[in-house]
Amino acid sequence: MAKRIGILTSGGDCAGLNAVIRAATLRAHHGHGWTTVGISRGTLGLLARPVDARTLDPVRLNATLSRQGGTFLGSTNRGDPFAFPMPDGTVRDRSAEMAEGLAALALDGLIGVGGDGSLAILRRLLTPTGVPFVGIPKTIDNDVGHTERAIGFSTAVAIATEALDRLQPTGTSHDRTMVLEVMGRDAGHIAISAGVAGGADVVLIPEIPWRLHRVVAHIARLRAAGRTSALVVVAEAAGMADEAPDPADDAPGRSGVGDWLARRLAAATHAEARATVLGHVQRGAMPTAEDRLLASALGVRAVDLLAAGKRDRMVAWWNRQVIDVPLDKVVGRSRTVDPGGTLIRTARALGICLGDAEEV
Repeated sequence: MAKRIGILTSGGDCAGLNAVIRAATLRAHHGHGWTTVGISRGTLGLLARPVDARTLDPVRLNATLSRQGGTFLGSTNRGDPFAFPMPDGTVRDRSAEMAEGLAALALDGLIGVGGDGSLAILRRLLTPTGVPFVGIPKTIDNDVGHTERAIGFSTAVAIATEALDRLQPTGTSHDRTMVLEVMGRDAGHIAISAGVAGGADVVLIPEIPWRLHRVVAHIARLRAAGRTSALVVVAEAAGMADEAPDPADDAPGRSGVGDWLARRLAAATHAEARATVLGHVQRGAMPTAEDRLLASALGVRAVDLLAAGKRDRMVAWWNRQVIDVPLDKVVGRSRTVDPGGTLIRTARALGICLGDAEEV
């Protein structure tokens, strides 16, 4: 019997989402003779009446779609069914409404593409409905547990690395310290990966406690050795780690850690420092080949899991293979940078300062 499966993208957008939608739809059609329904705007589409969804036509999902950033289905990071924000500022449990919308679609399974938070919400929403659910990990932060890669991470690192490549000549030309703030809500994967690839002098991440005076000392050593500029990468969650806060400089309303750090470095080193905050630039881009490949492989496997009668699983990339793991081992278990891992050891070996006590 031909089946109908749904797919939605939830949480922040990233590169590679269109590629995973395409892969899942093509596999469902060509491999199993199934129909795929795309739900618009993540869980918000389930609140609309009629439900905001459409049947996806495999013929129209050509390779051009895989090259496009974002998600043509739309997404949301403010649609928690169990604490839905209302116009008057209150929150309300609207999970029953969403479940009704899901039932109206008469789906035989649902694929949800999201980060750890989105996957946890979708799992909680789907469990009482009996609709089989399979998750696909996507986040530029790359902090989903039990997968070495999440969709969107490779592209975000490529963008941050390119930014460093562009900032270095400017810093050298003007004898400046160039500070690049990258995303990383709870983890420093983008910062450490781009920092190593882009030849940064300093990388600051939330997983390793750091102190401003150590960063200042490292930059001073570079200048003493003849360098006139420095490249600093800081994750947005790295914190303003300073033993002696300046009440004026740290006053509420001031900008993020990148601008804060540039001001402090300029004051401490008596040299110009400039900050660049990439922000959402890291999300919206043509996906790298790696993200397209990962999205395609995970999308195909997710459909095959539903065909095999599996549910409550997440597809993952591990040891150069696509595997699947129970969702209860993923939700609530963020994967942060290992302070003793390969990239950290590599950074130290290259002479990159991480702001802690250790120096090469």
